[in-house]
Amino acid sequence: MEAIARKPSYSLSTGVPLEHPPKIIPSSSHQFPTYVQNPDVSPVARIFCEILTKTPAQGGLEAALSSTRIKPAPEIVEEVLKLSYGSPLAAVVFFRWAGMIQKHSSSCWLLMVDLLGKNGLFEPMWDVIRSMKQEGVLSMAAFVLAFRCYCSLGKFNEAVMAFDLMDRYGIQADVVAVNSLLSAICREDNETLKALEFFERIKTRIPPDADSFAILLEGWEKEGNVANAKKTFGEMVVRVGWSPQNVAAYDAFLTTLVRGSQVEEAIKFLKIMKGKNCSPGLKFFSIALDTLIERNDSAHVVVLWDIMSSSRLLPNLRMYNSMIALLCDNKDIDGALGFLDKMVFYGVFPDSLTYNTIFRCMIKNKKVREAGSFFFEMIKNECPPTHSNCAAAIKMFFEGYDPQMAGEIWTYMFRNHVLPLEESANAFLIGLCDMGRLTELRRLAEKMLDRNIGIYESTMAKLKHAFDKDGRSNTRDTYDSLIRKWKAS
Repeated sequence: MEAIARKPSYSLSTGVPLEHPPKIIPSSSHQFPTYVQNPDVSPVARIFCEILTKTPAQGGLEAALSSTRIKPAPEIVEEVLKLSYGSPLAAVVFFRWAGMIQKHSSSCWLLMVDLLGKNGLFEPMWDVIRSMKQEGVLSMAAFVLAFRCYCSLGKFNEAVMAFDLMDRYGIQADVVAVNSLLSAICREDNETLKALEFFERIKTRIPPDADSFAILLEGWEKEGNVANAKKTFGEMVVRVGWSPQNVAAYDAFLTTLVRGSQVEEAIKFLKIMKGKNCSPGLKFFSIALDTLIERNDSAHVVVLWDIMSSSRLLPNLRMYNSMIALLCDNKDIDGALGFLDKMVFYGVFPDSLTYNTIFRCMIKNKKVREAGSFFFEMIKNECPPTHSNCAAAIKMFFEGYDPQMAGEIWTYMFRNHVLPLEESANAFLIGLCDMGRLTELRRLAEKMLDRNIGIYESTMAKLKHAFDKDGRSNTRDTYDSLIRKWKAS
């Protein structure tokens, strides 16, 4: 951090040397891949990028830029800088050259801070910040970028030192700045403890707000640290109290509890929150439901769903589908149908996944009568069954002595091109075979072969057994005709 304390070496806006030239480490790659392949790059920016790519930064780059006789507008400077993250040395030369022609916009200055910081060039980055102060364009945004750049490279102590220097640069170190640094630290994996250390040091001087606690709680959530999440949440309640606006903090805290297998504790806090007229958002309930459904914890899922409903939060389609899937996995068809009816009332309309989940459950549980009625409801509501559900349903209906319903499904599939047809076709043939309906079977098999619908070898073997068992000569001839046609196809 020595570079932070020293005086600026030169003004990046005018290029006038002040003491010594900046120490800049050139990028190992002098490329602009986004410029080369991006058709949206403007013609003027493309010209500058060509020059920056092909001209050595310390060998006449400024002269090459001047030879274009193009006055770089601020938006062009921004565009070129955005394409120059791979070549920071060339970017500095271009930025300085453009600044001698006309003043940079605030966005251009901030881009330079970010570009240099992301390349680990912190001495030149501080030169930019000092020049911004001289030009009267320095803002907290520059320090926020510096925090992020330091933290992304694991330089957390330097990020804190940058925060401590804000007042010296005329930028007030307030709670917004605190939260910006906390957020930059917590973005990195497993570094929330470092954020907490900074928080503990600064909280007596700059009182934290709800966002401060939400950032820490989101960090503990990411790390799955239940113990620290409870401590932070407890302090938040003491310092800032309960507020319906603290949704992000509630989401993070309760999610940490649920993922940490402390569902009962989460439910206890939910009840306390409700008494305080507070509630987490839909984000928490969505994550919690997914987590509990994955654990097949239907009891707690129902409790959470009821709490969510009483909080006047409207579940989305994915959440309804997850609940219906859980109920179906637990063979609760009536419960699943109840959710299907409720969702429409709350303005959430079922899709094919909703219907197919319930239909599949009915098939698995041999609900012959219910599945038949539900099939007609599906096609009426333009949510057709999948081909695999159709095949399973045809088999079930034959086993349930309802060949007419099996025929309804096959006819629907064939007419509406529910592909592939092979699995259902073979299920239908085997069903007819098992019922001894050989005349109907022959006609259907011939139609299938004529339409190039594949009949499995195992199905043909069952057909042979059925025709042989019948014993009549004409049935044997029928099978011989079928097998010849099958081999030819």
